[in-house]
Amino acid sequence: MLVATTIEEVKANVRQWKKDGLKIGLVPTMGYLHEGHASLISRARGECDKVIVSDFVNPIQFGPKEDLATYPRDFDADCKLCEGLGADLIFHPEPSEMYSPDFHSYVGVDTLSAGLCGKSRPIHFNGVCTVVSKLFNITEADKAYFGQKDAQQLAIVKRMVRDLNFNIEIVGCPIIREEDGLAKSSRNTYLSDDARAKATILHKALTKGEEMVRAGETDAIKVRTEITNIIESEPLAKIDYVEVVDLGELQQCDVIDGPILTAVAVYIDNVRLIDNFIVE
Repeated sequence: MLVATTIEEVKANVRQWKKDGLKIGLVPTMGYLHEGHASLISRARGECDKVIVSDFVNPIQFGPKEDLATYPRDFDADCKLCEGLGADLIFHPEPSEMYSPDFHSYVGVDTLSAGLCGKSRPIHFNGVCTVVSKLFNITEADKAYFGQKDAQQLAIVKRMVRDLNFNIEIVGCPIIREEDGLAKSSRNTYLSDDARAKATILHKALTKGEEMVRAGETDAIKVRTEITNIIESEPLAKIDYVEVVDLGELQQCDVIDGPILTAVAVYIDNVRLIDNFIVE
């Protein structure tokens, strides 16, 4: 497996792969890889000739009071996981490689980024769209793989690709969970043993909400209320949001009459966790 730290190193390999007619898959990550990332890499390995994993904690998607400095990192472990799964190249640039001192260009998607996580993290998705756009251009990938756990991110990237005519296919992959239902996340490492046990309340609440929808409940307010009540039964939990939105524009809906995303963001002992379910 190749380890590249510069854009030119990546491009040099991509030029040769393209010359050879090979299909390239990209898995964008912020490192500290876990089984969720592994599922994306494995999917890419099964569908593409070459697989690039980006391992970059993107500073421009973190707000001033967020956890950029303390975000977990373990590049050696990331390399071992990627190599074991058959990745061909891991791209691990410094921020200065991705953003020059006079960098002024940003990409964003209106409407879809306004609600859900966008309410409390107003700069986040512009940072995501900008770095993802750069990675698409650098790698010239044919397919890019994203997890459903970050459902708003997945929807925004898909819309950006459609609206801006990127020549790439976006592949959404299922949420990977712990045995007790907690969605895999790099931020789970912040949880104390007690908070980790209490964090399962998210999955419990969403499971009840999904059961209601699949049983025919069309009142989104009832679904939101039930999920909220279950989460609030846990004293360590502090809700950022509980929302039921249409899957197309990610706008809050009161009546469920089409595909929906039900998403939550909850602080468990000051650690912000997200989870969701989709009913098509």
